[in-house]
Amino acid sequence: MQFLRTAFWVVLAVAIALFCKANNRPTEIKIWGDIVWSTRIWFPILLAFLVGAIPFWIMARTTRWRMKRKLDSTERALIAATASAAPAPLPVSTTDELSTPPSSLPATGTA
Repeated sequence: MQFLRTAFWVVLAVAIALFCKANNRPTEIKIWGDIVWSTRIWFPILLAFLVGAIPFWIMARTTRWRMKRKLDSTERALIAATASAAPAPLPVSTTDELSTPPSSLPATGTA
């Protein structure tokens, strides 16, 4: 699974690098009134992508953190419940009790 994750990030990095190389011409963006931003065209595009992606990434991380905390709490409760409901250990019998026949049984006398 780690290999697939690494391969995904490598492919994504190569795609971003190719996109930046293909869109490396200068451009001017009129921000507000007479404010003009001179930059390469790939930078504002990637910036807009990150501005849109970061809130969802933060939301996914917090959901994952909350679910992990809930799962840990449930596991601790399960361990506590099974430890308190464990049956009492059976008494260990000695070898003297096993070697003597019980006196309540009648002897048959047949061999």
